[in-house]
Amino acid sequence: MNEASVGFQCPECVREGARTQRPARTAFGGGSSGTQGTVTITLIVINVLVFVFSLISAGRDAAHSVAGGGLGGLLGGSNPLTEWGAVVSYATAQGTDIRLASDTIADGNWYRLFTAMFLHYGLLHLGLNMWALWVLGRPLEAALGRMRFLALYLLCGLGGNVLAFVLSGPNVASAGASTAVYGLFAALIVVMRRMRASVAGILPVLVFNLVLSFSISGVSWQGHVGGLITGALVALGFAYAPRERRNTIQIATIVGAVVLIGVGFAVGLASIPAVGYSA
Repeated sequence: MNEASVGFQCPECVREGARTQRPARTAFGGGSSGTQGTVTITLIVINVLVFVFSLISAGRDAAHSVAGGGLGGLLGGSNPLTEWGAVVSYATAQGTDIRLASDTIADGNWYRLFTAMFLHYGLLHLGLNMWALWVLGRPLEAALGRMRFLALYLLCGLGGNVLAFVLSGPNVASAGASTAVYGLFAALIVVMRRMRASVAGILPVLVFNLVLSFSISGVSWQGHVGGLITGALVALGFAYAPRERRNTIQIATIVGAVVLIGVGFAVGLASIPAVGYSA
């Protein structure tokens, strides 16, 4: 027998009660497993491994891939892996020097919308995004649960990359987890407001980063804004779904986000100049 707060309990009774008792859920439907941060850690590991592979693909130019590119050399330059997977809407004849004129999204390489969110230009680029993912991802994963958080992250990355595809000009390559990270910023604000918690600590950080996005040349503000909008919309559906229809509305939110992203992508394809992207 085990001593309990009132009387004693047999071990068999405790185990049977644990099997029949419904697991605790957060206000947004997440389970206790989300508090472990497994998805957040896994995403960080994937991004780091992809960065290592990008350095390997660079060969002798690996040092330039770590630093030596933009922002006065703080960011890394491109390498074969980033050239293969970054978001490039379309290219003109002048874009042949970056070997992208016949290998763009407009040419059917739609996979770039997904792969770009795991590629980074240099160690500083990777480090800043992974720090933000660590800070923002764990509380969101704990609140939403693993699967909802993973869906949020991927949708934000895709939404940001689609807007970058639609609004970026030719011969422009963009990549990074910041499309998803900006979506997490928006989602955390929505979740905190739903819980009636203060956002005074996070809102200035978001505004400051948005100002940098529009101020620094070479930064894809289009991707950041796209991720931000996607994160806000998905989080609203997740956070404000009534409990009795929570799963239905949250699934509908995911489907609706996919449809909106698909429509945006179709609009982007239709708007690409017919003469613009041959090698």
